[in-house]
Amino acid sequence: MPKSKIPTHDVPAFRQRFMASEQLPDAMLRLGFEQFFAVRVEEMFRQIRLPVPPMRSPTTSIILLTSGEANMRIGGEPFQIIENECLIVPAGQVFSFETPDVNTGYLLHFRHDFLLEKSASPERLRGFEFLQIWGNPIVRLSQEQADFAHRLAQRLLDDYQRNGLKNAEMLQACLFALLCELKLAYQPRLPSGQGQFFALSNQFRGLLHQHFKSLHLVSDYAKLLNISPNHLNKSVKAATGKSPTQWIDDCLLLESKVLLAQTSHSVGEIAAEIGMSDASYFSRFFKKKEGVSPLDFRKMIEMS
Repeated sequence: MPKSKIPTHDVPAFRQRFMASEQLPDAMLRLGFEQFFAVRVEEMFRQIRLPVPPMRSPTTSIILLTSGEANMRIGGEPFQIIENECLIVPAGQVFSFETPDVNTGYLLHFRHDFLLEKSASPERLRGFEFLQIWGNPIVRLSQEQADFAHRLAQRLLDDYQRNGLKNAEMLQACLFALLCELKLAYQPRLPSGQGQFFALSNQFRGLLHQHFKSLHLVSDYAKLLNISPNHLNKSVKAATGKSPTQWIDDCLLLESKVLLAQTSHSVGEIAAEIGMSDASYFSRFFKKKEGVSPLDFRKMIEMS
């Protein structure tokens, strides 16, 4: 996948741009917070200046609620969680949120290399589907599972606030245990009776995340998967309710919105970044999908 020109917002960059106060976060974000941090979700989000426009982070975030609700757009789709539910934003995924929520719970934020520091094997995380771009970002826990997850999150929070990353091995072990508990409760977004199409749909969405800037045709992805475009259309539509063309268009639109929100690139530069050489065509595409022109969308973001 070509290197993106979008400035991903790691924790320090996000803090500088969107935190309303620079004092309280100093107490919450200890030395090494770029690798891992744990904080009460209500303490963090009361400090954030809203709205947060579409952006992406090189780290994974997990929100585990103990009360209330949380709303966020992930990959362009709206999601809501309530008590005893988790919302996961995988590293590299686009997210945004607009309105303040009333809730309590935990926010865990980590780089995958922090978790893999000792094992140094990416295979360790591939079994956690919710950490994949195409996974279901919501995990619903039973009361027993939630009680255990809350204890793990509180243990992570307590030690992190006291010691930062001094006890990194303990933090890694507790975090991995929490991921394993979430894995037990995890349910893929699998429509009834469509299991035979689900794996192929996931393969397509994984390839789309890698190649959407250069490959815009269903036939391109069918070729990579060694199947016919018709079979790919049928499988993806059955598994997700959306055609491959819709997935491709939505991915291009979302990337455009991130570029408009996070950069000062011209419309022509943004068009070129997502593989559209004709700026006029890109503008028509964007307005058809979003209802406003790219420049009007940028003005709306700036005004908010």
